[in-house]
Amino acid sequence: MKKILSLALAALLTVSLTACGGSSDNVVNVYNWGEYIDSDLLRQFEDETGIRVVYNTFETNEGLYSRLKSESYDVVIPSDYMIARMIDENMLQKLNFDNIPNYALIDSQYTGREFDPNQEYSVPYTWGAVGIIYNTKKVDAADTGSWDILWNPKYAGQTAMFDNSRDAMGVALKLLGYSQNTTNKEELRAAADKIIEGKDNFQGFWMDQILEKLPNEEILIAPYYNGDAVTMMEDNPDLSFYIPEEGTNVFIDAMCIPANAKNVENAEKFINFMCSTEAAAANADYIGYSSPQREVYEQQDDSIKNDPIHYPSAETVANGDIFLNLPEDINEYYNELWTEILR
Repeated sequence: MKKILSLALAALLTVSLTACGGSSDNVVNVYNWGEYIDSDLLRQFEDETGIRVVYNTFETNEGLYSRLKSESYDVVIPSDYMIARMIDENMLQKLNFDNIPNYALIDSQYTGREFDPNQEYSVPYTWGAVGIIYNTKKVDAADTGSWDILWNPKYAGQTAMFDNSRDAMGVALKLLGYSQNTTNKEELRAAADKIIEGKDNFQGFWMDQILEKLPNEEILIAPYYNGDAVTMMEDNPDLSFYIPEEGTNVFIDAMCIPANAKNVENAEKFINFMCSTEAAAANADYIGYSSPQREVYEQQDDSIKNDPIHYPSAETVANGDIFLNLPEDINEYYNELWTEILR
């Protein structure tokens, strides 16, 4: 879900996508995960519509949430649980699907989910699962299969942990046999203690840095998202990926329009464009994530459709948890525990 966008490329996009002229009414401000889009599609959208794209990136759902409290964007692409939170806090607006006809191409198995049960606020963008990426040359196959590999003292200083509370706590909760949506503070305390226990084993708490450190063999093992695993394995064929036996997080990221968006019509056009078969297919090929667009899936090679890394298996989905929005007191407890973990 979440590929690194180099500073040089980010700067290039900022210049090329905001220096096209035109009035302030003829823009769309998009806020997305780093390199979670084929940048050629941004230029194609500009050419086809005359609407210039102002494109910025974030690393975590929590970072997106904080930024939206003070700034305005037209299209944002959060994950499921954050969508639910923002709906509850009136931070998103209902979509006019009459202006997004390509929404009809989204497979119904990815709509009407818990985070947007009436499918009023979001359009699925990608889906996937979290797993372990590891170096097959330097990690014993007998040590793989579980989340516990991150704590294995054999690999001290060669593993890493997510640098966001929900994903990191989710790993520990699953390892301990708990739901990733638990509201039991004793279970959450145990998960935090497990992460603290592993701090000597983790080289660091990272997000985008993992995308460089694993292929470059600066670390050997890390948790990350299936789409990025595809890309990292292309960069370094000695890398492999598995879904831990305890189960994992299965996620859906979706396009939304914030309540304070200034260019709603342009936002609708952008979302509709990204749902088109041509754009969605190009995007899926570029970012490596599972596509919820029906025609894209149908036209992909069997080698991709049947690959459990590109498209997590039915068993993975059945045994996985989709993160739910948690009660406010639990969100606050997460923040307290995370501050303690990083201390």
